[in-house]
Amino acid sequence: MSERQTVSARLMGGVCAIALGAGLAAAPAAAQDTVKIGALMPMTGDLAAYGETSYNGVKLAADQINAAGGVLGNQIEVITGDTQTLPQPAIDAAQRLVNVEGVVGLVGALSSGNTIPVAQTVAATEGVPMISPASTSPVITGIADNDTLFRTVPSDAYQGVALADVTMQEGIDTVAVIYVNNDYGEGLANAFGGAYEERGGTVTGSVPYEQGKASYRGELQQLSGDAQALVLIGYPENGATILRQALEEGFFDRFIFTDGMKAPEVIEQIGADFLNGSFGTAPQALAASNPAQLFETFYNDAFGELPPKPYIDTSYDAVMLMALAIQAAGSADRAAVLENLRMVANPPGEEVLPGEWQRAVELLEAGTDIDYTGASGALDFDDAGDVGGTFAHWAIQDGEIVTIEVFQP
Repeated sequence: MSERQTVSARLMGGVCAIALGAGLAAAPAAAQDTVKIGALMPMTGDLAAYGETSYNGVKLAADQINAAGGVLGNQIEVITGDTQTLPQPAIDAAQRLVNVEGVVGLVGALSSGNTIPVAQTVAATEGVPMISPASTSPVITGIADNDTLFRTVPSDAYQGVALADVTMQEGIDTVAVIYVNNDYGEGLANAFGGAYEERGGTVTGSVPYEQGKASYRGELQQLSGDAQALVLIGYPENGATILRQALEEGFFDRFIFTDGMKAPEVIEQIGADFLNGSFGTAPQALAASNPAQLFETFYNDAFGELPPKPYIDTSYDAVMLMALAIQAAGSADRAAVLENLRMVANPPGEEVLPGEWQRAVELLEAGTDIDYTGASGALDFDDAGDVGGTFAHWAIQDGEIVTIEVFQP
């Protein structure tokens, strides 16, 4: 584990003093000189391909906020915890961030299979605000979290419909499905299968797979047959193994993906010749929207060209919303922050866009309600902490991930 993953990520210098003892349940009572936010990121494991880029979204938001004066006049300090894309390490990282580091709130985790246990065992019991930028399982909507868990990405109840629509549009009416055996995989497989069959498609077989295996030939053997394509709902590390073995054994030669496989690393490992023509869906903002264009410019200036991966803009938005709620609450009290999350995210209010931190602070100090419109789109939290959204129909063409269209299912 690197120093970056275990030690505080100090984003800007020139911090000011602030006492955060009051209201920080289970946190050290001593005065602190920064506002601490925890970032649960998969820096290793099956989702590691998204860890660094999602962290860049977190860091970009924190850097912008600190450069514009910070939260309540104090600098944000982002402290990372590596989930390793596994439930128990995610819980352990969250407990350290909450009970040892004393963070005000958590941004993450990415995997639904990590986010749900963290929400139930840490956030709900400690009253800690938690915003996931990537956990899409429909199960999240109904879990008992004491209204502590929010997300800046739409549920797979919607992505399942989007993927069914795109698959039928591509002229594919029979598919087999292999999915990672966790809340994300099972929820999306069920949502897709139901929507696909409603549209006249046939799922010839649906099989879960366990992470970390050397061979998935047995699962693929069960699915081989009359299907025109294999729907792979998983993550890059094990997903690449599944693709390689499907091709080597002649089980499948056409593939359909979801957001968890939208990574250039997959193409690099398998080869463009074998994946050209593959397609999928993923949550994505309307590229022509002003907030999305602003975000892309900010990212390009800070890190270089924005990669074609999900969760970067939603990670940025999660930090912005957490910080806005702290600012609106007037303190780092966790309960007060929770009370203000919907206020800063939902209408009515003066619209605030990415990069407009100083303006947001001025509006809040003047007693004006605000409505943050994120880089990923409108972020109006419902009673369950869910948001709506739009989805990209993306494809692999000439070895590159390209967006065909962005639409609302």
